Amino acid sequence: TGSSAPEMVVSNNDLAEIIETNDEWIVQRTGIRTRHVLRPDETLASMAATAAKKAMEKANISAEDIDMIILATSSPDDLFGSATAVAAELGATNAVAFDITAACSGFVFAFVTASQYIRAGAAKNIVVIGADCLSRWVDWSDRGTCILFGDGAGAVVVTATDPDKDCLIGFQMGSDGNGRCSLGLPTINKPVNLGGGKEGANGAYGVLGMNGNDVFRFATGKVPAVLSELLQKHNVEPEEVDWLLLHQANRRIMDSAAKKLKLPQEKILCNLDEYGNTSAGSIPLALDEAVRSGKVKEGDLIASMGFGAGLSWGGILFRM
Repeated sequence: TGSSAPEMVVSNNDLAEIIETNDEWIVQRTGIRTRHVLRPDETLASMAATAAKKAMEKANISAEDIDMIILATSSPDDLFGSATAVAAELGATNAVAFDITAACSGFVFAFVTASQYIRAGAAKNIVVIGADCLSRWVDWSDRGTCILFGDGAGAVVVTATDPDKDCLIGFQMGSDGNGRCSLGLPTINKPVNLGGGKEGANGAYGVLGMNGNDVFRFATGKVPAVLSELLQKHNVEPEEVDWLLLHQANRRIMDSAAKKLKLPQEKILCNLDEYGNTSAGSIPLALDEAVRSGKVKEGDLIASMGFGAGLSWGGILFRM
């Protein structure tokens, strides 16, 4: 595993200077105290590459040995994707690189995608990265959304092994496009004259919009339901789970899920207070910190789930 976050840290007190809010109000509602934010001259690709380098070093794998790079992000530096830029920075000349866009479910979707390439024998070593910089797409005058998001990246190296040593026990993914209006960042199309009485458009993006109540209800219902189904399907008792690793969106969502799954709060992996919601970066970033601190150890059973825009969700059971 590996992770990376910008050096610049923005506290709740910093935000209180530009919007009507305060530290206590934000902490009580979200659990967030600070968030890391990219400076104007910094890029998502470099942040993602740094996380990948750390993961590769820990796995003792060289750039030449990487067959594939999957970058889960909804905020690439380039509309056509940033995975190839990451591959170039890593020197992974033998790897095919591509992006997956699934917002806060992105890392789980990318991890499952990598596992299928591995199991099919199409690749042996895959770097899976979750990275986002949604700080660049929020309305910094809207206290309902800007307080939530930060920038960050996390990565894992997925390698081929014998079938009896396969660490991915099971997964479940889904989406519901009827809920897409609850969380999104739509395009803004400006009409342009094409001649002959015809009209096209120049595209741009607006700012992130979210119905917080809708997303909260969706998450508190979907997360425990999906993970409960996974546990039952694979004959795993809740007490066998060592860690609950959820997308870092809101502390209340984590607490609610743990309660419904009958897991003690001590089993929740959480770094939301420092990083805020880093979208696709949140799960691998929290995982890397837990691994490097010695909290998560080899053989530990982890129940993990991403959820968010789409609306989309993905749950996985795996061993380290």
